[in-house]
Amino acid sequence: MYDPPGYLWAMTIAGIAAILATTCVVLYGGARRAGLGRPRAGLLAGGAAVVLGGWFTASAVIADHGWYHTRLGHGVPWMPVAVIGFFGLALALSRIPVVARALRAPGMLARLELPHAFRAVDGLAFLIIMGLGHLPALWALPAGLGDIAAGIAAPFIARGLARGRGRRAALWFNAFGMTDLIVALTLGALTAYQLIHVTPSGAPISELPIAVVPTVGVPLLFAVHITSVTALARSRRTPKPAATLITAAAK
Repeated sequence: MYDPPGYLWAMTIAGIAAILATTCVVLYGGARRAGLGRPRAGLLAGGAAVVLGGWFTASAVIADHGWYHTRLGHGVPWMPVAVIGFFGLALALSRIPVVARALRAPGMLARLELPHAFRAVDGLAFLIIMGLGHLPALWALPAGLGDIAAGIAAPFIARGLARGRGRRAALWFNAFGMTDLIVALTLGALTAYQLIHVTPSGAPISELPIAVVPTVGVPLLFAVHITSVTALARSRRTPKPAATLITAAAK
């Protein structure tokens, strides 16, 4: 079992924790802007923190017991089950009326991109662990560089959307982000389950602290990507106010 240096534990856990915390803050802000009031917004954010934090803790316990480290054909492959299950749960929760109302609040197009900023922390951790000789480059390079690129781009995409522009850039960003996550999951499965034999092995992907990234961070971020793309598509179909059309015609 690979046990990385303490600073890499801190980087990996901090990156995921920041993604979860930012998601809760974004939901709180969306609820306030949707007119739900401070108490209901606080309940929504608190509920999200319980769900996200609870799954984070549960996934860490599962990884600590070594249950994600099952070889294909030798028991239940718990990591794919965890990834798909949490992704489905995140999408289902986004359909709850109060959550959907918060996600559709004014300004949420920009704020939905903010949780992705912290992907850069985990991406950098992957590259460092690879450099120490404990992760295969086949997985660490695309996963690490992709997460770093997405993390750096996210604040700029959010800033552009907040200023009422950059919709096309946001669509490209979300397409890139989803592709990065799919590639990381695919290569992670191929190396962690030894479907492709590489040196070093991909075993650390299914162990702590890395295991919480694909089982907690990736499903949540993928669900946020889908929510963002849906919101961008909806904003394009939304007709402009009459006053705006009149002003545009006058020009």
